Amino acid sequence: MSKPEGTSDGEVLYKLEDKPPVGETVLLGFQHMLAMFVGIITPPLIIAGVAGLNAAETGFFVSMALIASGITTFIQVKKVGPVGSGLLGVMGTSFTFVPMAIAAAKAGGLPLVLGMALATSPIEMILSRFIKLAKKIFPPVVTGTVVMLIGLTLMEVGITDFAGGHGAENFGSIQNLLLGTFVLTIVIIANRYGKGIIKSGAIAIGLVAGYIVSIPLGLVDFGPIVNAGWFTIPVPVKFGLSFEWSHVLPWIVAYFITTVESIGDLTAIAESSGEPVDGDLHMKRLSGGVLADGVGSAIAALLNSLPNTTFSQNTGVIQLSKVGSRTIGIATAGILFLLGLLPKFGALISVMPSPVLGGATIALFGMVATSGMKIVVRGGLTDRKLFILGISLAFGLGVTMKPDVVKQLPKLLETVLNSGITVGAIFAVVLNQFLPNNKADNQQKASM
Repeated sequence: MSKPEGTSDGEVLYKLEDKPPVGETVLLGFQHMLAMFVGIITPPLIIAGVAGLNAAETGFFVSMALIASGITTFIQVKKVGPVGSGLLGVMGTSFTFVPMAIAAAKAGGLPLVLGMALATSPIEMILSRFIKLAKKIFPPVVTGTVVMLIGLTLMEVGITDFAGGHGAENFGSIQNLLLGTFVLTIVIIANRYGKGIIKSGAIAIGLVAGYIVSIPLGLVDFGPIVNAGWFTIPVPVKFGLSFEWSHVLPWIVAYFITTVESIGDLTAIAESSGEPVDGDLHMKRLSGGVLADGVGSAIAALLNSLPNTTFSQNTGVIQLSKVGSRTIGIATAGILFLLGLLPKFGALISVMPSPVLGGATIALFGMVATSGMKIVVRGGLTDRKLFILGISLAFGLGVTMKPDVVKQLPKLLETVLNSGITVGAIFAVVLNQFLPNNKADNQQKASM
């Protein structure tokens, strides 16, 4: 990529309002798409399996996730009225909602997943008007604890796919374990020894390698790909919508978490793009960006997709390329939208063998957990933080492992507290509010 004349190595090559040449714009747009691609398609693949969708329905579900990501990215980057930050904030399907979506899919199928996503999306829209309050309720110690719980509770999903997937007759077979291990090995090598796009696209490279190896093993059914059309038209609310009060609280917690995550992501994007990270302009951008998350999640639900949020991994792409131009975001949105219009592409993804997906997601979920740890230790790890983290993880993971512990409670409470993430989040919020941040903790923090 050519560097604009007069730009030094430490500066942003293309700033927010700059317009790179068409060739560079397309290349950088594809780089952003590759960095986020696995993150977009993995949640719908997981939920499709839980909801019992067939190959054609799964392909459509994946296609709608790509289209929704394209539309919400455009809104975030372009800024439509008060909706959007105007920064290079690329949007995609949020992993935060996967545990809640799994519970909803088991209880009421995909209609309940999409209905809950739509019904609770106004929470984030409201929070966009109260950015400072949201940050106060969910400081790093709370957000990090919940993100750790999300990663840790999803480990079961990853290891199940690694061994062959739910209901597989050959679950745990040597072939499945070796295939998953092969994918994981490729991911590790590409991430630790690769550079540039090889490093950032490590998971995508592992998936492609595993997919190719699966073909001669007879693990890929090409029938759905052959039968899929060449062009798909989005059908709003194709799977229907339903609602249950007992599932509301976990989804509200998830929208709180993504609000705080988006605030952090948008701040990092602004900083990487050479834009101010304080003052009225920045607060206005944060408010518009979080509003775009909420509006985008509502649009996604109507388009038969899971909630969308800003993608952290794409901040790394900005830091790597030193390009913060919103033109690149618009190009990325266009690429995502076009891929979603091609049913054969969605079908190709839908028939991916479970061990291939598991080999990548087991690493991905592990990184989610460790990213939560990084959030918690930001600014030092005090005894107070350790206490909040320890108690919250103990109850969150405890309920996840032994859900029968809440079985004797009234039905509404049972359903709400059946989610280990919700239980852990409640403990983290309450402990953070009532445990004093005493002098000893501050001295300990200062010494780190």
